[in-house]
Amino acid sequence: MGTVTLGVSIAVPEPYGSQLQELRAGFGDVAAHGIPTHVTLLPPTEVEADRLPEIRAHLSEVAAAFRGFTMRLGGTGTFRPLSPVVFVKIVEGVVGCTRLQDAVRAPDGPVSRELAFPYHPHVTVAHGISEEAMDLAFTALAEYAATWVCEGFALYEQGSDGVWRKLREYPFGTGPTGVPAQPGSPTDETVRRS
Repeated sequence: MGTVTLGVSIAVPEPYGSQLQELRAGFGDVAAHGIPTHVTLLPPTEVEADRLPEIRAHLSEVAAAFRGFTMRLGGTGTFRPLSPVVFVKIVEGVVGCTRLQDAVRAPDGPVSRELAFPYHPHVTVAHGISEEAMDLAFTALAEYAATWVCEGFALYEQGSDGVWRKLREYPFGTGPTGVPAQPGSPTDETVRRS
Protein backbone atom coordinates (compact mmCIF):
# COMPACT_ATOMS: atom_id res chain seq x y z
CA MET A 1 0.00 0.00 0.00
CA GLY A 2 3.02 2.31 0.39
CA THR A 3 3.92 5.05 2.82
CA VAL A 4 2.63 8.52 3.54
CA THR A 5 4.27 11.48 5.26
CA LEU A 6 2.16 12.81 8.11
CA GLY A 7 2.38 15.70 10.53
CA VAL A 8 0.25 16.82 13.45
CA SER A 9 -0.06 20.47 14.36
CA ILE A 10 -2.07 23.26 15.92
CA ALA A 11 -3.25 25.61 13.19
CA VAL A 12 -2.75 29.32 13.80
CA PRO A 13 -6.29 30.64 13.22
CA GLU A 14 -7.41 33.50 11.02
CA PRO A 15 -6.62 36.26 10.57
CA TYR A 16 -3.20 35.48 12.07
CA GLY A 17 -2.50 32.37 9.99
CA SER A 18 -2.84 34.10 6.62
CA GLN A 19 -1.01 37.21 7.84
CA LEU A 20 2.02 35.20 8.93
CA GLN A 21 1.92 33.04 5.80
CA GLU A 22 1.96 36.13 3.55
CA LEU A 23 4.77 37.67 5.57
CA ARG A 24 6.74 34.42 5.33
CA ALA A 25 6.29 34.43 1.55
CA GLY A 26 7.30 38.10 1.45
CA PHE A 27 10.59 37.29 3.18
CA GLY A 28 11.36 34.98 0.24
CA ASP A 29 10.48 31.60 1.78
CA VAL A 30 9.23 29.69 -1.28
CA ALA A 31 7.71 26.94 0.89
CA ALA A 32 5.37 29.42 2.64
CA HIS A 33 2.23 28.70 0.62
CA GLY A 34 2.63 24.93 0.92
CA ILE A 35 2.78 24.96 4.71
CA PRO A 36 -0.22 26.23 6.70
CA THR A 37 0.88 28.44 9.60
CA HIS A 38 1.12 26.15 12.60
CA VAL A 39 2.71 24.93 15.82
CA THR A 40 4.18 21.46 15.28
CA LEU A 41 3.14 18.59 17.54
CA LEU A 42 4.50 15.76 15.36
CA PRO A 43 7.14 16.67 12.76
CA PRO A 44 7.04 15.08 9.29
CA THR A 45 6.85 11.33 9.90
CA GLU A 46 6.73 8.58 7.29
CA VAL A 47 4.33 5.76 8.10
CA GLU A 48 2.72 2.85 6.31
CA ALA A 49 -0.54 4.06 4.76
CA ASP A 50 -2.48 1.10 6.19
CA ARG A 51 -1.73 2.39 9.72
CA LEU A 52 -3.85 5.52 9.19
CA PRO A 53 -6.97 4.13 10.95
CA GLU A 54 -4.89 3.29 14.04
CA ILE A 55 -3.27 6.73 13.98
CA ARG A 56 -6.63 8.47 13.63
CA ALA A 57 -8.04 6.51 16.57
CA HIS A 58 -5.01 7.43 18.69
CA LEU A 59 -5.35 11.13 17.85
CA SER A 60 -9.05 11.04 18.71
CA GLU A 61 -8.19 9.61 22.14
CA VAL A 62 -5.49 12.23 22.69
CA ALA A 63 -7.83 15.09 21.76
CA ALA A 64 -10.60 13.79 24.01
CA ALA A 65 -8.24 13.90 27.01
CA PHE A 66 -7.47 17.60 26.53
CA ARG A 67 -9.36 20.82 26.97
CA GLY A 68 -8.82 24.25 25.42
CA PHE A 69 -5.96 26.46 26.51
CA THR A 70 -4.82 29.99 25.70
CA MET A 71 -2.16 30.49 23.05
CA ARG A 72 -0.33 33.80 22.95
CA LEU A 73 2.38 34.70 20.46
CA GLY A 74 4.84 37.49 21.10
CA GLY A 75 8.10 38.58 19.49
CA THR A 76 10.65 36.58 17.55
CA GLY A 77 13.36 34.02 18.15
CA THR A 78 15.75 32.00 16.03
CA PHE A 79 17.44 28.62 16.00
CA ARG A 80 20.44 30.03 14.12
CA PRO A 81 23.24 29.05 13.78
CA LEU A 82 22.11 25.48 14.59
CA SER A 83 19.19 25.61 12.16
CA PRO A 84 18.26 28.34 9.60
CA VAL A 85 14.92 29.24 11.19
CA VAL A 86 13.31 32.43 12.47
CA PHE A 87 10.09 32.02 14.43
CA VAL A 88 7.43 33.85 16.39
CA LYS A 89 7.66 32.85 20.04
CA ILE A 90 4.89 31.27 22.06
CA VAL A 91 4.72 33.19 25.34
CA GLU A 92 1.62 31.45 26.69
CA GLY A 93 0.51 27.92 25.86
CA VAL A 94 3.91 26.20 25.99
CA VAL A 95 2.74 23.82 28.71
CA GLY A 96 -0.34 22.77 26.74
CA CYS A 97 1.67 22.28 23.53
CA THR A 98 4.35 20.28 25.33
CA ARG A 99 1.87 17.95 27.01
CA LEU A 100 -0.06 17.56 23.78
CA GLN A 101 2.97 16.60 21.70
CA ASP A 102 4.05 14.17 24.45
CA ALA A 103 0.65 12.48 24.19
CA VAL A 104 0.71 12.42 20.37
CA ARG A 105 4.21 10.83 20.35
CA ALA A 106 3.51 8.52 23.31
CA PRO A 107 6.00 5.62 23.44
CA ASP A 108 3.18 3.08 23.26
CA GLY A 109 1.34 4.92 20.47
CA PRO A 110 1.36 4.45 16.69
CA VAL A 111 3.53 7.51 15.96
CA SER A 112 6.13 7.16 18.70
CA ARG A 113 9.39 8.74 17.64
CA GLU A 114 12.45 10.47 18.99
CA LEU A 115 13.05 14.12 18.10
CA ALA A 116 16.33 15.41 16.69
CA PHE A 117 16.17 18.37 19.11
CA PRO A 118 14.33 19.02 22.39
CA TYR A 119 10.73 20.09 21.78
CA HIS A 120 10.37 23.87 21.52
CA PRO A 121 6.93 24.99 20.31
CA HIS A 122 7.05 27.94 17.94
CA VAL A 123 5.59 29.36 14.70
CA THR A 124 8.12 29.36 11.85
CA VAL A 125 8.16 32.55 9.76
CA ALA A 126 11.37 32.00 7.79
CA HIS A 127 13.29 28.83 6.95
CA GLY A 128 16.32 28.24 4.76
CA ILE A 129 16.42 31.71 3.20
CA SER A 130 19.29 34.19 3.03
CA GLU A 131 20.76 35.50 6.27
CA GLU A 132 19.69 39.03 5.28
CA ALA A 133 16.09 37.90 4.76
CA MET A 134 16.10 36.03 8.05
CA ASP A 135 17.42 39.15 9.79
CA LEU A 136 14.56 41.09 8.21
CA ALA A 137 11.98 38.53 9.41
CA PHE A 138 13.46 38.62 12.91
CA THR A 139 13.26 42.43 13.06
CA ALA A 140 9.96 42.92 11.22
CA LEU A 141 8.04 40.63 13.59
CA ALA A 142 9.84 41.59 16.81
CA GLU A 143 6.67 43.29 18.12
CA TYR A 144 4.22 40.73 16.69
CA ALA A 145 1.46 39.60 19.04
CA ALA A 146 -1.62 37.37 18.74
CA THR A 147 -3.86 35.52 21.21
CA TRP A 148 -6.50 32.82 20.78
CA VAL A 149 -7.90 29.77 22.55
CA CYS A 150 -6.53 26.51 21.13
CA GLU A 151 -9.44 24.08 20.93
CA GLY A 152 -7.89 21.21 18.99
CA PHE A 153 -5.29 20.13 16.46
CA ALA A 154 -5.19 18.53 13.02
CA LEU A 155 -3.58 15.70 11.07
CA TYR A 156 -1.87 16.69 7.81
CA GLU A 157 -0.39 14.75 4.88
CA GLN A 158 2.39 16.03 2.66
CA GLY A 159 1.63 15.52 -1.01
CA SER A 160 4.14 14.59 -3.71
CA ASP A 161 4.11 18.30 -4.62
CA GLY A 162 5.45 19.16 -1.15
CA VAL A 163 2.19 20.81 -0.07
CA TRP A 164 0.70 19.93 3.33
CA ARG A 165 -3.04 19.20 3.28
CA LYS A 166 -5.35 18.75 6.25
CA LEU A 167 -6.78 15.23 6.56
CA ARG A 168 -8.84 15.71 9.71
CA GLU A 169 -9.37 18.01 12.66
CA TYR A 170 -9.42 16.74 16.26
CA PRO A 171 -11.36 19.03 18.61
CA PHE A 172 -10.55 18.77 22.30
CA GLY A 173 -12.86 17.11 24.77
CA THR A 174 -13.30 18.18 28.37
CA GLY A 175 -10.35 16.32 29.81
CA PRO A 176 -8.09 17.63 32.57
CA THR A 177 -4.97 18.08 30.44
CA GLY A 178 -3.84 21.60 29.66
CA VAL A 179 -3.98 22.73 33.30
CA PRO A 180 -0.95 24.27 35.11
CA ALA A 181 2.28 22.34 34.92
CA GLN A 182 3.19 19.44 37.14
CA PRO A 183 6.44 19.62 39.13
CA GLY A 184 9.46 19.31 36.85
CA SER A 185 7.62 20.11 33.60
CA PRO A 186 8.23 23.31 31.62
CA THR A 187 6.11 26.33 32.43
CA ASP A 188 5.22 29.32 30.32
CA GLU A 189 7.19 31.51 32.74
CA THR A 190 10.43 29.51 32.37
CA VAL A 191 10.10 29.67 28.58
CA ARG A 192 9.64 33.46 28.65
CA ARG A 193 12.90 33.79 30.56
CA SER A 194 14.88 31.57 28.17
